[in-house]
Amino acid sequence: MHNDGRFMKKIVLASASPRRKEILALTGLRFSVEPSDYEEILDNVIKPHKLAKRLSLKKARAVAGKYRDALIIAADTFIVFRKKLLGKPHTPKEARKMLTMLNGKSHLVITGYTVLDTRTGKNITRSVETKVWLKKMTAQEIAAYVATKEPLDKAGAYAIQGRSAMIVQKIEGDYLNVVGLPLSDLADSLKKFGIKLFRDLCSN
Repeated sequence: MHNDGRFMKKIVLASASPRRKEILALTGLRFSVEPSDYEEILDNVIKPHKLAKRLSLKKARAVAGKYRDALIIAADTFIVFRKKLLGKPHTPKEARKMLTMLNGKSHLVITGYTVLDTRTGKNITRSVETKVWLKKMTAQEIAAYVATKEPLDKAGAYAIQGRSAMIVQKIEGDYLNVVGLPLSDLADSLKKFGIKLFRDLCSN
């Protein structure tokens, strides 16, 4: 399959996240979406960066079997706060608990990503870390934010690209990594599979 008339291999984003889809679309590459059915489990015994890479690789492999000649891109993002791993809250109560824990403090956002060639088996798996500081919020402000439902199903119970931009004091590192896909790092990895993004953009 042609990709913009230059890259011949099909590209598949193994994620149901609309945010990751929007970020990958910034490359100008054509790709399809095939959400991975791999269920991630946050294991506090494994070091965070190693775990992030492992989860992204598992997600990529779960989709890879459906494609004979494609590049699979998968990612997994979670929060690390005082050696505790925080994933996505599924209830308002869980969201309030996470935000109260992170309130007025700094934490790390770690995303592991994998690029896997289904034909050759070659894969690149990396992890990227960004430090985020949240403003101090009152209990009422936390409750009001949770009531918007935005924190649900977001790692750490907030979406930096949404309303929570008002409660993020500062970040150190890649902003898009916090959103869910470290595009700068990913672009470097894609080069190793023959995708020259800037060359392709300039020739459009």
